[in-house]
Amino acid sequence: MSSLPLLKARNRRTPPPSLSPFPKSKKSPNRTPPAMSLRKRQRSASSSRLTAFCSPPSPPPSASASSPDSLSFPNADLLLRLHLDPSSPDDADVKPGTDCDHSAAPGAFLNLHVSSASLLRSRYFAALLSDRWSPSPFAAAGGRLSLAVAAAPSCPRPFHAHVEVLRLLHTLDFAGAIRSPADALDLLPVALQLLFDACVEACIRFLEAVPWSEEEEARVIDIAPLLPADEAADLLARVSPSPVAPGPSSAEGEVARSPSEAMLHGLIHSAIHGHPVHAATKAFVAMLLKDYPSRDCVRKVLDEAFLSRLDTVKELMGKYASPDFRVAVDSDEREAIQKLNLQSAALNVKHLYWLIERMVDLRVADNAVTLWSDQAALATDLQKLLSDADMWRNMTPGLPMLVTRCTLRLANSVITGETLVPRQVRMKLVRCWLPVLNVCRNIVQPMQLHKSTNCQELEEVFLQIISTLPVPEAQELLRQCLGFSTRNVDDCPHLVAAFKTWFRRAGRAPLGGDN
Repeated sequence: MSSLPLLKARNRRTPPPSLSPFPKSKKSPNRTPPAMSLRKRQRSASSSRLTAFCSPPSPPPSASASSPDSLSFPNADLLLRLHLDPSSPDDADVKPGTDCDHSAAPGAFLNLHVSSASLLRSRYFAALLSDRWSPSPFAAAGGRLSLAVAAAPSCPRPFHAHVEVLRLLHTLDFAGAIRSPADALDLLPVALQLLFDACVEACIRFLEAVPWSEEEEARVIDIAPLLPADEAADLLARVSPSPVAPGPSSAEGEVARSPSEAMLHGLIHSAIHGHPVHAATKAFVAMLLKDYPSRDCVRKVLDEAFLSRLDTVKELMGKYASPDFRVAVDSDEREAIQKLNLQSAALNVKHLYWLIERMVDLRVADNAVTLWSDQAALATDLQKLLSDADMWRNMTPGLPMLVTRCTLRLANSVITGETLVPRQVRMKLVRCWLPVLNVCRNIVQPMQLHKSTNCQELEEVFLQIISTLPVPEAQELLRQCLGFSTRNVDDCPHLVAAFKTWFRRAGRAPLGGDN
């Protein structure tokens, strides 16, 4: 009887087996152990996994994997497991240069204790944890969420970017986490995957404001199709020009310039008359044109600039030669205006010669030769100017030789094969500018020797072009070259050789056919 109270007391102190929080029998899948006990055991196990799978053996101090506390975020009430996606790319798809000495095992995973309230900042987790699902994915997984990570097994830190994005879900410390373009480019794909809009916006804002390396730009281009168009508009404008909107010129049938063409056009304009240091600017722009990969684009821009300068020269020379202008304006005023027109014409011919040199060097001068061969009106105006010796010698003494240099540069490119043009263009080039050359030859005596040399070089070039023409056309043009002759035959060997060549061909029996 005395032992009965003692037995009752023991029964009161010891709970029955069915109510024990730590039953000895195997746990049922539907039962969940206390949060504190499970958290302690999993924290200890997960810390060893982070050391093995999230960082190399001797990483620099990092807040992401340097201590066991980095695996548990404040107010954690949920277990999230990161595991390698079985469909991750193979090692062959990994870019060369990746450090793969410390790779993760194929079945690697990482457990993180996270706050469900913080996860709700991600629209992906907000949808996953919402009460719209029946049954809840969280309850069906035994109180644990799982997230597949697409990374090659040989990647040294396959979970690093995901851990950092999950950290930002809890801290929102974007300024501390994004310190370089590489950081932003590592986090951005994960933030897009988890629909973490605030992180996506922070990464885009950082990338838009800082310069990139060539490799980083390639990564931006790769991820560009996934970025929201409105938020990334300024970012994408750096790597791809916006479509050219049709303007008034398009309605008139003109083709709108591409951004590259517009840039080259502006550079040429600055090199010609928009920059105080002309020589250095012209040399730099010439280098850019030479190195530009698209010859069609360079041809188009140079053709436009050449035509614009040529039209200006024609307009100025037309004003000088206009009889209406000579009658309508007072003599003193007319002389001042004529001087201004001729000086402007000489300046534009200088610009024209620089453009011709660029076109010949780049072998895109065929359109320029065609245009220059069809300037009968300009050639006539120049002959009128040259006939008024006092006018041009007092106002623009270098204008005739500038025009001669332009003709010589284009004609010389034809005979050297740098510019290939049809027979009709070659014939028109000589026919158009030969009269101007003949007038220039008569006025070079009081001039410097190098100017006379330009005329003699042009004579030789014209004679060589004539030698490329059929016999009847060459006969017509050679008659106009008699002005190249001198009293001493030895002083004009080029003219003697040209006539000998023509007579030799003209006396030869016809070739082909029945002969």
